[in-house]
Amino acid sequence: MDFDESLLPRTRVRDALSSHARPGACLVKGWVRTVRAGKNVAFLAVNDGSCLDSLQAVVDSSLQNYPEIRKVATGACVAVRGELVPSPAKGQAMELQVQQLEILGEADPQYPLQKKRHSFEYLRSIAHLRVRSNTFGAVFRMRSALSFAVHQFFRDRGFLYVHTPIITANDCEGAGEMFRVTILDPRNPPLNDGMIDWSQDFFGERTGLTVSGQLQGEAFATAFSDIYTFGPTFRAENSNTSRHAAEFWMIEPEMAFADLSENCRVAADFLRYLCRFALEECADDLKFFDTRIEKGLIDKLENLADAEFVTLSYTDAVKELQNCGEHFQFPVEWGCDLQSEHERFLTEKIVGGPLFVTDYPQQIKAFYMRSNDDGKTVAAMDCLVPRVGEIIGGSQREERHDVLVKRMIEAGIAPESLGWFLDLRRWGSCPHAGFGLGFERFLMYVTGMSNIRDVIPFPRTTGNAAF
Repeated sequence: MDFDESLLPRTRVRDALSSHARPGACLVKGWVRTVRAGKNVAFLAVNDGSCLDSLQAVVDSSLQNYPEIRKVATGACVAVRGELVPSPAKGQAMELQVQQLEILGEADPQYPLQKKRHSFEYLRSIAHLRVRSNTFGAVFRMRSALSFAVHQFFRDRGFLYVHTPIITANDCEGAGEMFRVTILDPRNPPLNDGMIDWSQDFFGERTGLTVSGQLQGEAFATAFSDIYTFGPTFRAENSNTSRHAAEFWMIEPEMAFADLSENCRVAADFLRYLCRFALEECADDLKFFDTRIEKGLIDKLENLADAEFVTLSYTDAVKELQNCGEHFQFPVEWGCDLQSEHERFLTEKIVGGPLFVTDYPQQIKAFYMRSNDDGKTVAAMDCLVPRVGEIIGGSQREERHDVLVKRMIEAGIAPESLGWFLDLRRWGSCPHAGFGLGFERFLMYVTGMSNIRDVIPFPRTTGNAAF
C-alpha cells in the first residue's frame, strides 16, 4: 500500500539519526545498502543520501509480507514506516521498528555495488551508480555544500553573480585549446581560398566553448565594481593526468579599484572561509575522508583556515630554490614556469605554509596581466598551498589601452578581434584585478581525493564522454 505523506511526512535519514531525533512514528524512503535476513527477523540498512550513515530498519517476521521482505536485495528502493526507537546496537542512536515496508523499486542480483570494497577506477565505469557508495556520497555532499559556501562568501561581501557565456569567439588564455562549436558539415565545409569559411557557420564566425569567463567578467566589473562567475569551463587539452579534465568549474571574481595586494587578500580570505565552512558544516564527511582517504586531512584544513599567507616575488622564489641545495627534476632558472615540485618545496620546506608568488616574467603569463614598471614582469600572483602547489591564479589586469594593445600584438592576438575588450580601456578604465579557483582542484584538496575524475559527477576526459 502507498503511504499517505500528508499524515506522516517523510523523514530524512540524517534527521532520524541526529541527536535531536525523538522516538515516535516515522516514514523513511531510501535505498537498501545491506540486508541480513533470518527466519524471525531482518535488518535492512537504508540510506537516502542525506548523510553518511544508514538507518537500521528492523523487520519482525509477524509482518504479513515478511517472506517478500526477506528477498529484498541490496540496491532496492524501499519505503519504510514504523516506530523510531533508541537502538540497543552499538554505533547508532536510533533504529526503526518496521510496521510497514513497501518495495518501490527492486534490484536484481547483478546490482554492481555489493558489500565489498570497489576501486575508484571501477566506480568511474559506473558513474551513474557510484554516487550511492559511501565515498562518493561524501564527495558530492561536500561539493554541494561548498558550492553554497562560494555564493555565500561573495554575497556577504556585496559581489554580483554573473552568468558569462559558455559559447564564445574569444580565447581568453590564447592557448588555442578550445572545443570548436559549429554546425558546418565536416565532410564538405564551405571554403574560401582553401580555408574553412566560418562566416557561413551558425554564429558567422569561428566559435568555441569558453576556457574562462574572465573577459566578460571584466565588463561587468566596470559597471558593478565587484562581481564573480561560477560556471563550467572547457579545455581541449590532450592530457590524461589525474589533475586534468576537459570540463571543469571555475570561480572567477573580478574587482574594480583593486590592485595585486587586494587581490591576494581576497583570495586568502576566500580559501580560509571555504576551509572553515567545510570544517563546521561537513564534519561527518570530513571525518570519513580523514579516516579513509587522507590521514591528517582535518589538521591540514584547520591549518589553512587559520594560516597567515606569506608573499614572495617570483624572483626571490627562484633565488630560494636555486640556493636550497635540493636536486629538482626540472632545473630552476629565472624565466621558467614553476613546476609542481618547485611550488610544493616552497610551501612545505621554505615557507612552511600557504604562499603567494607574485610578479612573474611577462613571457610566461597571459596578455591581459598588468605590466610592471621594470618592463620584464607582470602583476600576477599564484597562491600555493602545501601538498598541492598552485590552487589559485590571478593578476591585476592591464587597464592602460596602449599597453594592452602592445601586449596583444606581442602575443599574436589581433587587437580588432577583441575590440569590445579594448573599449573597456577607452571609456572609464580603472585599476582592477581578479583570480580564478578551479573548483574541482579545491575539492581534491578538501576531500583528499587524488583524481579530478572523482570529484565531478560525470567526468569528461580524453577519450571519455560517457553518461
